[in-house]
Amino acid sequence: MSSPQSSNGNGHDETHGGRQRLPVDRESITHRFTVGESKGYVTVGFYPDGRPGEVFFRMAKTGSTISGLLDTLAIAVSIGLQHGIPLAAFVDKFTRTRFEPDGFSGPEFKFATSIVDYLFRWMGARFCGLPEHGNETNMLAGK
Repeated sequence: MSSPQSSNGNGHDETHGGRQRLPVDRESITHRFTVGESKGYVTVGFYPDGRPGEVFFRMAKTGSTISGLLDTLAIAVSIGLQHGIPLAAFVDKFTRTRFEPDGFSGPEFKFATSIVDYLFRWMGARFCGLPEHGNETNMLAGK
């Protein structure tokens, strides 16, 4: 009988429905961002073939409600990626989410309708080939 963390040799965990865990040592990238007055970091860890396999979202102001929610979202997205859900599916669902904090976000996107919007637009541009500059006028108008 396999233990909860055993692997069948191809990186797929036998007891968690095909979850492909990342290697212990892996490449990653960390990106600093600002949305309005809020600052934070997104770190993406990669499989050896270069696919994103985990994400971490960290706000500069720890202990806030938004920080806790972003930690939870990052765990959910990471588990989804490890079960084979494409990052593009998350990008499609989480871009253009609208809640505070929102605001100007620098040269990448000019304006983000939420921190979640910024994070998934950045990942979409960086890893899914989506354009960095969306139609900012429509974003501000809510279209």
